[in-house]
Amino acid sequence: MTTSFEERLNHVLPRLASPDVLDNRGAGGEIGFWIFDYPPEHEMQMRSWLSDVIAPGLRKQKPDLRFAVIDLFECVIGLLEERSLLVKAFDMQLKKGDESLLASLRSVLKEDRLAARIVELVGADHLDLLVVKGVGAVYPMLRTHTLLSALHPHMRDTPLLMLYPGRYDGLSLRLFNKLGDDNYYRAFRLVS
Repeated sequence: MTTSFEERLNHVLPRLASPDVLDNRGAGGEIGFWIFDYPPEHEMQMRSWLSDVIAPGLRKQKPDLRFAVIDLFECVIGLLEERSLLVKAFDMQLKKGDESLLASLRSVLKEDRLAARIVELVGADHLDLLVVKGVGAVYPMLRTHTLLSALHPHMRDTPLLMLYPGRYDGLSLRLFNKLGDDNYYRAFRLVS
């Protein structure tokens, strides 16, 4: 029997507020990296669900919980703006195309640098939970499995939930249910 998207959403808040997630129990001794995968066609519903249900629900159930939500797309745009590269990137895309732009952005958007920036932006050392969204919007500039690997040494005991528009089977990530990413098996599915 297949569980519907809405049914799976109903299980997210209880799982996020559980000791298994927040205390890194039940994660096989690994840092609590969790993925909630969802059908990409439900992106708009996910966005409203995050702001209307999860954030207020966590505040109500766990008033002392220190958590942050970071949008990868906004993080990338901010980084490009800080380095005065955003307008140049638009110009390059128009003049030379997507492939040239992506090749030139590779050095700026290295996942290890972005991971350090994310940790700094949200103050991960002072958080009980980090929620990451915007995965689909940053493709193909970033690769999810590489970013997660880069975040591992930075997060220490802080659990992370990545909202993933696609499929995660516990071994590999398939962005938009189509694009295969390299294997990543250090995260756990939040809700099956």
